[in-house]
Amino acid sequence: MKNRTLGPYTVSAIGLGAMPVSMNRDNTYPARDDAIAMIHAALDAGVTLIDTADIYAPADAEMGHNEQIVRDALASWGGDTDGIVVATKGGIVRQADGGVGRDGSLPYLRSAVEKSLRNLGIDAIDLYQYHRPDRWMVYGDIMDNLKTLREEGKVRQIGISNASVEEIDIARQVLGEGVLVSVQNEFSPKHPGSYDELQHCAEHGIAFLPWSPLGGTGGGARDVGERFGAFAAIADDHGVSPQQVVLAWELSLADVVIPIPGARRPASITDSARAADLQLSDDELSRCSAAVGLEV
Repeated sequence: MKNRTLGPYTVSAIGLGAMPVSMNRDNTYPARDDAIAMIHAALDAGVTLIDTADIYAPADAEMGHNEQIVRDALASWGGDTDGIVVATKGGIVRQADGGVGRDGSLPYLRSAVEKSLRNLGIDAIDLYQYHRPDRWMVYGDIMDNLKTLREEGKVRQIGISNASVEEIDIARQVLGEGVLVSVQNEFSPKHPGSYDELQHCAEHGIAFLPWSPLGGTGGGARDVGERFGAFAAIADDHGVSPQQVVLAWELSLADVVIPIPGARRPASITDSARAADLQLSDDELSRCSAAVGLEV
């Protein structure tokens, strides 16, 4: 597995998005042992970055479900976990009516961090990412709250998710140069709209973590080759899956890109991990970019 830089960490070029075993569009979840087996397969394949969030749960009453699965998977894996970076997120709240809201206040975020620490069974979170903007608050104030949590030693590194270029710059300014280590936005052939944020991260040496890099649960990832024929054609030429081609193309866009494909089955993440070693020609990469309407 090739590596990339995420703040002070060296992590695998392909990470794991653990969400699908606890939340997905099909509302179909593997048994707990099978979910743990999937994470073990990722670790066996050389993945050293696992992304989760407190909100990833099948039901409102199960907040922390995904974090606990990650905890149990790491505890039961037979390998050395010292180099594994676990990233989690907070800032989305479950509401009494079944909906979701946002809360970037310091009391809420401190409480959320403390719950995540218990769920993960750790003393400090490797990477804590603010999940979605709370539009009732000034973004800079939320970043200041994250800065406080880092100063308190509850989180080691700070990231943001679903952020615009402007919000990235606000975070950089409030946190201080070099403190914002990652931005996690949706990016895939189906959703290339975060390319500006990707480029902005590359300019400032900030890791860019595409979520749903293959198109998401509910068929987007599975059918990516059918929807974007260039990826399928190139995959046939290399004898690999279209999903591997998509991830290899994303890796080529900038050295800061670290895709975090989700998975429910060991075979899926094992296949995705192989994308780190897939070499595509300049012509093939250009065909991929053209297929999704990007001028790279």
